[in-house]
Amino acid sequence: MKRVRCPKCDHYIQFDETKYVEGQSLVFVCDECKKQFSIRIGKSKLTAANRRLEQAAMDEQAGTEEYGNIVVIGNAFADKQVLPLKEGDNLIGRRNRGTDVDIPVETNDPSMDRRHCILNVKRTPQGELVYTLRDNDSLTGTFVQNELLGPKERLRIEDGAVFTLGATTLILREGQAKH
Repeated sequence: MKRVRCPKCDHYIQFDETKYVEGQSLVFVCDECKKQFSIRIGKSKLTAANRRLEQAAMDEQAGTEEYGNIVVIGNAFADKQVLPLKEGDNLIGRRNRGTDVDIPVETNDPSMDRRHCILNVKRTPQGELVYTLRDNDSLTGTFVQNELLGPKERLRIEDGAVFTLGATTLILREGQAKH
């Protein structure tokens, strides 16, 4: 099964791609907003966000992501995602049109804020990566190993750290240390 997203309201529509041939055009009507749109089966032109997600998935498999990545665990709200980190502050939040975040998590989880927390990545003079997590004044808070981060509290986390934003669980995967 494949999923396509409505360009107007971001609602997902599922269809069985095996019933169609490459190059065939399909027309959909969104159940939510009733917008009509079409797609062409076959190799798609990837958007910048999709290219980044695809590259992050390949990097996680190859283990070559320089600053590491965040793995979003698949749950009732979303599928598994691998999102790359950059050096400096990484603002993590629920993906929403018009909201600018560094790490947009594709989820329908209403308890995750659009700008939920900040994960800072920096490299020490010795080449080691240091990860510091803090809540961004979210409504539901940021939990690390089931402990709530206090207001303005910063917590250093390491590879494999499990943290929860609303009902969505994420895992930190460290990048390559430079020696």
